[in-house]
Amino acid sequence: MCSTPRTGTDRNGNSFRDTQGDTEDENNWLRSSSHELYLWYNEIVDVDPGNFTTPEYFEQMQTFDITPSGAPKDKFHFTISTDVWQDQSQGGISGGYGATFVILQGSPPRQIIVAYTEPDTPATSPDVSLLRGTVILEVDGEDLVNGGNVDTLNNGLFPGDNETHTFVVQDAGEDTTRTISMTSAQIVSTPVQNVSTIETSSGVVGYMTFNDHISTAETQLIDAITQLQALGVTDLVLDIRYNGGGFLDIANELAYMIAGDPAVGQIFEELEFNDQHPNFDPITGGTLTPSRFHTTTQGFSEPSGTPLPGLGLTRVYVLTGSGTCSASESIINGLRGIDVEVIQVGATSCGKPYGFYPLDNCGTTYFSIQFRGVNQKGFGDYTDGFSPSNTPQVEGVPVPGCLVSDDFTRQLGDPLEGRLRAALKYREDGTCPTIVGSSANQAVRAAQPLNAADGVIAKTAWLQNRIITF
Repeated sequence: MCSTPRTGTDRNGNSFRDTQGDTEDENNWLRSSSHELYLWYNEIVDVDPGNFTTPEYFEQMQTFDITPSGAPKDKFHFTISTDVWQDQSQGGISGGYGATFVILQGSPPRQIIVAYTEPDTPATSPDVSLLRGTVILEVDGEDLVNGGNVDTLNNGLFPGDNETHTFVVQDAGEDTTRTISMTSAQIVSTPVQNVSTIETSSGVVGYMTFNDHISTAETQLIDAITQLQALGVTDLVLDIRYNGGGFLDIANELAYMIAGDPAVGQIFEELEFNDQHPNFDPITGGTLTPSRFHTTTQGFSEPSGTPLPGLGLTRVYVLTGSGTCSASESIINGLRGIDVEVIQVGATSCGKPYGFYPLDNCGTTYFSIQFRGVNQKGFGDYTDGFSPSNTPQVEGVPVPGCLVSDDFTRQLGDPLEGRLRAALKYREDGTCPTIVGSSANQAVRAAQPLNAADGVIAKTAWLQNRIITF
């Protein structure tokens, strides 16, 4: 029952079942679903649904408790327009330029740079040619670094469709600046990039950047693993420093493709819902059973049931940052659960062992925490993330490896890029570089050196989560 019912069919050809209602009807739907499904339902303060707009009421349907470290217990409560959700999750389509920005300093003196780009997009057109490490200095004539109108800056950096904006930028390693114009478009993401091999004295090391657990990643991951398998890699560096999550089944598939046959029949992750649902999945009604490592495709972008390739590795090197979240952390936790050695190089991950089914009502898709996940060993307590074991003040669960700040002076996949170079060195002799840079969670009031920087990746909320389809 909707205040503004939809008519016709959605983008998947399904008829809308909306009927005429009002705001209080929509709020009562949120009230009932939250009290039934929310993981911490008994911490919701029950307020009158007639006293709020629907967006305001949704914000009330969560816990406001904090963790022992002082962080909000629930950092992952959000909504997306259903049309936008379908475009982004199923086709990897979103509005923008094809450049993902990282915010090293969000208040003056600001520092915002390009983290990576998508091929064949406005950001990579010949007259623009943005690269990782390009610094944004001005947006539409406003000084981004020292001041400027905030609305103008945000509108230019994060545009709607078909908007043209002008930027002054400085490429990494260059002393001069240049002026460019970009027109935003519907961008098709390429979640798997830079698949390559590195020859070493002790074998061939595979590398790939994996940025989003979206539907199209299924095919691209299979192609990447098949390519690396044919080249006889003896180790893999999986770069998930900017991968905030997405579909949990994609993470499951990749974890199997890394471990291979030894993972068959073992538990990747087991879901635990609130105490009202100890035995059954409250969304699907099915009996709660552990999710074992997938050996075949799940039908995201490949026909369901196609056998997956497997590298059969007993260890994997993961490059992480504060933007490594949710489904990406499930790869780490799931592999550690079956004793695949995970070596972490980078910074502490975000800490999200929780997830949800997306629920659509009246044109809005709601994301409200419904379950937690644990691995084969029953472990899932990493709400402060995973931290390389040499972190001076370990923030999360310690994992063997090295704390290394991000390096924006080199392109992703370059063996001399700071985090990849550190992983290769650790593989060679078990040593870590000297710790430089700052914690990604600290406010920095001076420009960070681009060869040792820490920042916050700017991505849509759903790409920082673990999501189950049904």
